[in-house]
Amino acid sequence: MSRFFKEQQIHGYQDIFKEDRSLLKYLALGKITLNKDERYTAETSNCETALVILTGTVAIVCEDETWSDLGERNHVFEGRATAVYIPCQSAYQITAQTNDVQIAVCKVKAEKKYKPFVVRPGEVVVNQRGKETWQREVHDIIADNGNGKVHRIILGETYNQSGHWSSYPPHKHDGEFAPEEPNLEEIYHYQINPQQGFGIQLHYTKDHSIDQAYIIRNGDSFAIEKGYHPVSAAGGYQVYYLWFMAGETGRTLRPYDDPDHKWLL
Repeated sequence: MSRFFKEQQIHGYQDIFKEDRSLLKYLALGKITLNKDERYTAETSNCETALVILTGTVAIVCEDETWSDLGERNHVFEGRATAVYIPCQSAYQITAQTNDVQIAVCKVKAEKKYKPFVVRPGEVVVNQRGKETWQREVHDIIADNGNGKVHRIILGETYNQSGHWSSYPPHKHDGEFAPEEPNLEEIYHYQINPQQGFGIQLHYTKDHSIDQAYIIRNGDSFAIEKGYHPVSAAGGYQVYYLWFMAGETGRTLRPYDDPDHKWLL
């Protein structure tokens, strides 16, 4: 399984990172693209699933719950997200109410079944983090509000302004310094504004066994099982990424900063 996935424009459902567990034990990512009145039906099996509406408006049915008119964005830079939590061992159906519906399907291995629920834009918690050229805006979609309502998933969106960094100073959360550092896998899914732009994803470990840089473009995705992983937006372009994470050690989010760069805090 490769860590880096270049965008593929596929109508309907596509797997981005499959549930093959070759690199990630807990996470998988898919994407759904629909036009008005088209439907998609699936079962979650052993994964709790968050459906993050990137663009468009949909109706969703899960078990005894039915929601309509979900989603308020024409693109991810237009406002806060709407997301639907679907428990493991559940069936759901999505009906597109507009054209150009795009939904990220964020899957996390789970053994406990909870109730489905919606996170609406007004419930997303917005945080301003960092300073100078590493100031960014972080939207918590399922974080503290998920305590007692989900099994493992932690989910949000990050917005980098032109030329700015995020996940910075560089941090990681691979459990090397447990128990102070929880072991959490993570997946990123990127969008760029304007779409022809780009950013940079760095990925490294202190022993340099991983020491890579990737050009990120609109629609690309990245899987992180270990190591530091800062992100930068190119001049003139905004970079967005949907992120979600999970691990065996619970839902505590306590990143470990690279000691060489911790002085930047």
